Amino acid sequence: MLAARALAGFADRVVVVDRDALPDGPEPRKGLPQARHAHMLWSGGVRAMEELLPGITEVLRAAGAQRLPVTTDVVAMSARGWFRRWPESHHVILAGRDLLDATIRAQVLADDRIELVDRAEAVGLTGTAAAVTGVRIRTHDGTERALPACLVVDATGRGSGTPKWLAALGLPAPERREVDSGLVYASRLYLAPEHARDGFPVVNVQPDPRDGGPGRAGFLLPIENGRWIVTLSGTRGGEPPATAEDFAGFAREKLRHPLIGDLIENAEPLSPVSCTRTTVNRRHFYERMPAWPENLVVLGDALAAFNPVYGHGLSVAAQSALILRDMTRRHPPTSPGLARRVQRAVTRPVAAAWDMAIGQDVFYPGATENGPTLRERLVAAYVARLMHTATGNGRIARRVTDVTSLERGAEVLLAPSVLLAAAIGPLKPALSGPPLTAEERKAGGLV
Repeated sequence: MLAARALAGFADRVVVVDRDALPDGPEPRKGLPQARHAHMLWSGGVRAMEELLPGITEVLRAAGAQRLPVTTDVVAMSARGWFRRWPESHHVILAGRDLLDATIRAQVLADDRIELVDRAEAVGLTGTAAAVTGVRIRTHDGTERALPACLVVDATGRGSGTPKWLAALGLPAPERREVDSGLVYASRLYLAPEHARDGFPVVNVQPDPRDGGPGRAGFLLPIENGRWIVTLSGTRGGEPPATAEDFAGFAREKLRHPLIGDLIENAEPLSPVSCTRTTVNRRHFYERMPAWPENLVVLGDALAAFNPVYGHGLSVAAQSALILRDMTRRHPPTSPGLARRVQRAVTRPVAAAWDMAIGQDVFYPGATENGPTLRERLVAAYVARLMHTATGNGRIARRVTDVTSLERGAEVLLAPSVLLAAAIGPLKPALSGPPLTAEERKAGGLV
């Protein structure tokens, strides 16, 4: 939808092809298999969405989405201890995926230049190895037809057919890398206790790779209508349960701290447990191909799919769509070389999120065939030192969230002042427990 919005100003007609029958409101649909899990839109992604859809933040908030300041309203246990809740430097938008999609979809499809063809699937490209001329689609009744286009954007997600479509055009397979931590995650929806339905912080308990065992983690996110969505995760040998009976027990007994389990004991379950195993980090390096056809761009999970536990997929997609708009503004859709320029440009946000995702995942047993590279070991050691420093140094915590929010590149973490701070370490002593206020503890039923 954001890609369609990005192109609407430069074409007489933009056609969105979707396999689902898209609902009018925030309702479940088959094409969003991860919609039952926690989603987080970091401020870097929010800013990109605002560029494409001015006012979308307020529209989302009016629909019930929460805006929480980071790290002010985040209670997080890192591998190196509890983070302090520093003054706001960034923010996140939190909502159920159905609400997020429906709200953005309504804004995009209100544009008369954008046409929706739903209950239809893209099954191939038309054209040659030199230039794509359109896409072949199969409608719900089994009929196939060609849809001509001066620019085709593949935003079909993890199941993208672009590698085989390129092969059908006579092009070589793209370089690809996978890092599979074996992560499984399970989620459940709750109605928060009455006094915790407004203004409650995000709660996050992260794994510690130094433990040498499975990486178990948990997120509690406050979303619309006074609800919490709780996602628990675990790598090979530490998978969360798929049963409602064992869900709270895993959160209380298997995570490094029982806080999330204690909180959901006082909340009302609203859904069964939903499980997902599709969490492998997968990146296609299309920008490295020796030849790339005109008129084809690949975005989103079709280009690079990240372990969802890090919450960067939505923000990278939004930033990539903004790049598509900005480059098309400078070079019309029919300009020679536009597709290749866009494909190379979107590697900036993709690479940033990729490095963060695999930086931890690559260390879990079986994640890759050969284990982490020397560079990955060195980077991980430095990041670990930075995270330790950030638990007791607000300036470094802000630099770290500059990067995790996708507002700035990782190069800010190599500034001389940051390197010096990392060498010195935290300026404040470690916290002995989660930094909840007395009011929050009472609202959550902990006292």
